[in-house]
Amino acid sequence: MYKYLFFLLFPVFVFSQSQKISGTVFNSEKEKLDSVKVELYNSENILIKSLFTNMEGNFSFESLSEQSFKLKINDEKYLSFEKLVAAKNDNQIVNVILKNNQKDIEGVTLIKKKPLVKRRVDRLEFNVENSNISSLNAWEILKKTPQVTISNDVLAVKGGTSVLITINDKKVMMSGEELKNFLENTQGDDVKSVEVITNPPAKYEAEGGAVLNIVMKKNKIEGYRGVVSSKYVQTQYAKGVAGLSQYYKKDKLSIMGSYFRGTGTYYREGTDFVNYPEDGTTWINTMNRKDQAKSQNTVNFNVEYEIDSLTTASLNYSGYFNPKSFGTYNVPTLIYNFQNQIESNYTTINDHHSRTINNSLSFQIDRKLNKKSSISWINYFTGNNSNKYQNVLTYLNFADQTPRETNFMTNNKSDVQLYSTQFDYRWKNNKFELESGAKYSFVKTDSQLDFSDNENGQFQYRPEKSSLFDYKEHNFAVYTSMAYNLEKWSFKGGLRAEMTDLEGMVSEPYEVNENNYWSLFPTFYAQYTTENKHEFGFSYGKRISRPFYSWLNPAKSYYNLFSYYQGDPKLKATIIHNLNLTYSFKNWNVDLYYRKELFPSMEISFQQHENNNLIYYFTNIEKGQAFGLSLYKSFEIKPWWNLIVSENLEHNENYFKGIDGVLNRNKVWNWVSNISTSLTLDKNSDWKMEVGHKYYSPGIQGTFTISSQWSAYFVMNRKFFNKKLEAAFIFNDIFRSTQQKVSTKYGNQDNYFLDYQDTQGFTFSLKYNFGNQSVKNSKTIKKADEQERL
Repeated sequence: MYKYLFFLLFPVFVFSQSQKISGTVFNSEKEKLDSVKVELYNSENILIKSLFTNMEGNFSFESLSEQSFKLKINDEKYLSFEKLVAAKNDNQIVNVILKNNQKDIEGVTLIKKKPLVKRRVDRLEFNVENSNISSLNAWEILKKTPQVTISNDVLAVKGGTSVLITINDKKVMMSGEELKNFLENTQGDDVKSVEVITNPPAKYEAEGGAVLNIVMKKNKIEGYRGVVSSKYVQTQYAKGVAGLSQYYKKDKLSIMGSYFRGTGTYYREGTDFVNYPEDGTTWINTMNRKDQAKSQNTVNFNVEYEIDSLTTASLNYSGYFNPKSFGTYNVPTLIYNFQNQIESNYTTINDHHSRTINNSLSFQIDRKLNKKSSISWINYFTGNNSNKYQNVLTYLNFADQTPRETNFMTNNKSDVQLYSTQFDYRWKNNKFELESGAKYSFVKTDSQLDFSDNENGQFQYRPEKSSLFDYKEHNFAVYTSMAYNLEKWSFKGGLRAEMTDLEGMVSEPYEVNENNYWSLFPTFYAQYTTENKHEFGFSYGKRISRPFYSWLNPAKSYYNLFSYYQGDPKLKATIIHNLNLTYSFKNWNVDLYYRKELFPSMEISFQQHENNNLIYYFTNIEKGQAFGLSLYKSFEIKPWWNLIVSENLEHNENYFKGIDGVLNRNKVWNWVSNISTSLTLDKNSDWKMEVGHKYYSPGIQGTFTISSQWSAYFVMNRKFFNKKLEAAFIFNDIFRSTQQKVSTKYGNQDNYFLDYQDTQGFTFSLKYNFGNQSVKNSKTIKKADEQERL
């Protein structure tokens, strides 16, 4: 009886079990597509469920009671997709390939669109490929990236200035003017996206508060093509850049090379005010800096070769050469008494020149082990060599003293060499991802300052004012990171351990500074996505910011007899804790964040009243902390009219000890606003116009209080001759409103300076494309033996 009953109910048991259908959505280039809506219909063509693919392009329908279904995907970018599928107990896997919603032609026509912002579990992705800003260079693109601000050429992410720049996850071994020059000569058409990583995962080195990763497009165009470009910049004085970029791809070989040469005159205005209450005097000097650079050369070369279908090797070289920048500063200083009358004065004439050479070389091998895992090995070498010479002549005319003149010379030579090697392993499936690796790096810095002054018409070397500084640093790191993706939840966590062993030696006065320490850097991320595509996220990360090597050099670099700059060989590394809460929906992106910095290192100034010296030096302050709200929203008013609003409101606090040992607090509410609107005047010629406005409310940096500033800009670009020639016009700082006042006022410290960095001016650029500019239809390539084993 029971046997008959079992056979009668067996079909019911079978069909009542949970059925499952899952899969991955790709485009025709085998790239995984996220945020694609997948719909599931029953046999009566009634919609049962719908969901969006996750960041890995995966979808999964579970707890299905039927066995026959129809999958549908309707996306405006791709042709409609339908397929009959049968659910299975052990998971029916369906891989979907969507074809582009356009006819197959020999050349692919790209339609310009607004940049797309995507929220990932561990980063914000600003996709600029084929957008209306891709005609700009990489530096200008960074200015328009969400959560990124650039003030006086200093990069900041949500108020934090400790920022690491990487290109395709490779660290750019440049900073300051070299980095800006390099990015200005990087074509925006080659940039796919910019990733804003406020809490970098364990894979990235722990150095820096945030990472800006510039993702470059792969060269998919067979044959040869090139770009000739030139740029003319007119501010107070003229500057110009011209260059050539060339690309070649044939089968397994891909080569890119570029060379840019720039020349011009750089100008900066500054006025210093120093009050000495003890003697009732005020010292005011005006310094208009004019420097000429006859030859600024930027070189980039990259070659990539597919050894086989599983192994790729690449070699990259980048170099920056500035053989000579020179100038002569004439700096008058007036000294007022307490009755506001001039009682003394002196004039400084600073004749100087400098040379900078930077070479970076990297070699990388990537290998696929199987369908789920891969390894990579990358090596870096960077060498930076600089030489700065100055001859300083001072005419002194002090009250109750005989007029006299003094003369001194300094020659500062610096050589930095860095080597690193890194090994990474990655394993992933539809839901789980594992990354692990190790890295070793070594840095060696040699710096020599020679000081001589004029004694009875002869220059005499002064060893007590000269210095030798040798610095060595070894760093070893291991890391592991895991990510897990559910239907609506995404999790990621990791741990990085770094060992630092350093030794710094100073010759005058002789001192050796040694330190050896281990540090752990945990990271954690969670993101929840609702059915209506509302995204909520949380992340935490611990970082470290090590001082620049030049900050560790204690040698006194004199501006004049009464002012000099000095580093500190005992500078501590800054520990940074970041907390983020994020919300995204459609084009809305909101971040609520908190940042805590232990012993942040920065440049500050202080007055020595006994000898009327004003000293600028790098030091550690006690701590800094900030919390704020960041918002980014893109509005499409019309298909040809776009408006972008980017706002950041932050409360920032810095705690520091004055020269009297008293703990002081500097705090401020800081608001950064960036509003721009762009118009497409003619779609056929990509004729576009943009107008924007930037505002920075008062800010702080250690002892400094920085005044507000604002600027307006105008951009227009257009293409000609079947879009082979592109012209662009940019007018920056239209109203010359970027002058800042930087002041220090606490205890007996009372000084400030006015600074204008010559930002008002216009830029006119031309770019001509030649060679093969179209993507040809790809032939079907038979899988190699190595691929068959995957």
